[in-house]
Amino acid sequence: MTIRVFLADDQELVRSGLAMIVESQDDLEVAGEAADGEAAVAGVLRARPDVVLMDVRMPVLDGVRAAERILGHPDPPRIVMLTTFDVDEHAFAALRAGASGFLLKNSRAEDVLQAIRAVHRGDAVVAPSTTRRLLDAVAGSLPGPARVPPEVARLTERERDVLLEVATGASNAEIAARLFLSEATVKTHVGHLLTKLGLRDRVQVVVLAYETGLVRPDR
Repeated sequence: MTIRVFLADDQELVRSGLAMIVESQDDLEVAGEAADGEAAVAGVLRARPDVVLMDVRMPVLDGVRAAERILGHPDPPRIVMLTTFDVDEHAFAALRAGASGFLLKNSRAEDVLQAIRAVHRGDAVVAPSTTRRLLDAVAGSLPGPARVPPEVARLTERERDVLLEVATGASNAEIAARLFLSEATVKTHVGHLLTKLGLRDRVQVVVLAYETGLVRPDR
């Protein structure tokens, strides 16, 4: 199956570079491009891509608000935010809105390809350690802990353990080593807790854990 990718960035050079990377792969194709947020929303709704690479900072409508609009529609695509800095409060706002992760603009071509395929299959966390650094950086500006969803209480003890590990940005392999489990078992637990909590992906687990106070920066 071909993964259709939409590119939204106000710099033509960046879009061209991303297009070359995407089109170099047999299983990927460019579904459309846009140079500002308004055009990105319209283009995505028209093209119905599987994955969107969205610049955080764009004219007319910034990438965060563009992502919010797209994600507000039924059956939205996965969105990966593009940013110049690995600590960017705008990137966090996008994660809160439902973006599946973010990617640095100076990432290697193979990292871009890995990110596209990862979010398409639902793994979602792109550079989990970077996501953790971002959340640590903005945690001080978050409001007081939100109410812990009642669904958290219905997690098994092991699922809760896995949730806390996911919230640190740990990979399945790292979680397996820490909890003395197989990677397959960890993957199963992650799937169960996503279903029980009604979350799309691991990034949303991280955001929930921070916003509810289940995990704090000094963990």
